[in-house]
Amino acid sequence: MIKSSDYLVRFLSSKKIEYVFGYIGGMVTHIVDSIYQNDDVEFIQVYHEQTAAIAAEGYARETGKTGVALVTSGPGVTNLMTGIANAYFDSIPVIYITGQVNTTEIKYDKPIRQQGFQEMDVVAMVSSVTKYAKLVDRVEDLPYELEKAFQIANTGRKGPVVLDIPMNIQRMEVDESVINSFSVDKTFSNFSDWDSIRELIQNSQRPIFLIGGGCNSESTKALLSGIIEKYNIPFVTSLMGKGLFDEKNPNYVGLIGSYGNRCANMTVPHSDLIIALGTRLDTRQTGAMIDGFLKDGKIIHVDIDNAELTNHRLENRMNVLCDVSCFLESVFNVPLEINSNNHWKDYISYLKDNYNQEKEIERFVENKAPYQFMKLLDKHATDDTIYTADIGQNQMWAAQTLSIKENQHFFTSGGHAPMGYSLAAAIGASFGGLHKRVFAICGDGGFHIATQSLMLISQYNLPILVFVFNNSSLGMITQFQELYFGNRLAGTVKSGGYLVPNIEQMASSYNLPYKKLSISSLEDSDAIEQTFLMRNGVVELQIDGLTKVSPKLEFNRPIDQPSPYLSDSEQFDVNLHCRIRGDEF
Repeated sequence: MIKSSDYLVRFLSSKKIEYVFGYIGGMVTHIVDSIYQNDDVEFIQVYHEQTAAIAAEGYARETGKTGVALVTSGPGVTNLMTGIANAYFDSIPVIYITGQVNTTEIKYDKPIRQQGFQEMDVVAMVSSVTKYAKLVDRVEDLPYELEKAFQIANTGRKGPVVLDIPMNIQRMEVDESVINSFSVDKTFSNFSDWDSIRELIQNSQRPIFLIGGGCNSESTKALLSGIIEKYNIPFVTSLMGKGLFDEKNPNYVGLIGSYGNRCANMTVPHSDLIIALGTRLDTRQTGAMIDGFLKDGKIIHVDIDNAELTNHRLENRMNVLCDVSCFLESVFNVPLEINSNNHWKDYISYLKDNYNQEKEIERFVENKAPYQFMKLLDKHATDDTIYTADIGQNQMWAAQTLSIKENQHFFTSGGHAPMGYSLAAAIGASFGGLHKRVFAICGDGGFHIATQSLMLISQYNLPILVFVFNNSSLGMITQFQELYFGNRLAGTVKSGGYLVPNIEQMASSYNLPYKKLSISSLEDSDAIEQTFLMRNGVVELQIDGLTKVSPKLEFNRPIDQPSPYLSDSEQFDVNLHCRIRGDEF
């Protein structure tokens, strides 16, 4: 027999999980104490439960393991909810363990609001944003439920699970020799007509890969890299697919979507075959005017989640329910004759030469400071730097501008997009890869939401440089307010009631070094060198005036016509380059 909280920690150790991120509270003291006495697992006491939730995601994304977060009952769980939802929408495998009141205090079906202090129905609250949630109110069920949770989190389309464990269950003893085994069906394919797929690819004149977040396994990346190189097929990425492949590759066109690179957004609609791998093809990718996403062609839509395939607005798709690695092995296991012609490659080269992000900034961006700072980060990043990007303009400047190399990683939030993501994700990613440098990219708004995470950087001397793009505004919203609300800047600038704290004083209060850079300081090579020599600290990037992200796809516009709009004559010139064998495409 073994104390159940000790059993839980031994289970985590057996799964090679080294860190549990959490905030201690009364209903999890037994589990924290068991972690404290275990040499293989360490409890990282964070300073807000949202930090714990998202740090566990950062750890999972960097290591490829399962993240674990632990919080107490009641407000501990409600503070955790944002991170649970984020892991669910971005398909990150995390086990969230929540403490619960003693089983004798749980109201169960009684028609009262609450019986125990800080009691709440956790399972009911998290069910819509988890793959599985369970109140473990029988100690003999704990071994089975732990194994079940781990397998569900990591099988098929990955995602979070929640185990709600009452305090009295934690202190009971469990017979570790009696375990009811659990296994998940790991077959996720109903597709067998590989010959039709191969024929479609071989008959294509203008193929392109669209790489999504579902391509993040090492086996998938190795397979796809070899296929792209062998067949010389161009590729674009979704936001969640960014950084999965070397963006120095000559076949890389760019990021697509609402804030995608202009050259990539102009390429996609003129393809005759999009091979969409591990991506939802959501509105942020396609734009609201879905008829303009692919004007005359077919989409091979490969996804492990049948619900995503069968509940979609795009109709010109061949649905392939399959793991991406399985798809690549099944289709490319025999040599193919890829007929991608030179006109298609010439057209893509023309777009990359004339409508790349450098040209975009030069032509359309008045306040170039944020892009200049982003290029500074790109230049000084090491070959294995981990980037974490927050939510807002900073996220899109990073996604549009950073050129992620083969061994670098780029982590951001796609589906839920909570401000404050970057700092928390940087903490978890840093614990997952202690020898790697992390650049945490924040706007002033997201930085302020998550400043409590700064304590962990100094406390553990983590190699994290925090870059605060301080434009003294909530810039993404000011851009909306200019477009749709007559430039009435309520809640987004000082005159509208939004203020930014003294960032230097905040860094000092958390015992972190501080640097401030302005555009003029970019000419001071010594100041720049000293900044990037710091192991950790906060770097405030001063940006004067309102800022914009360019390009930006406005509502109900086709994906290849983001704002600022090209003139009619220029659009006509572009169309002249869209000719293959005398036919416009």
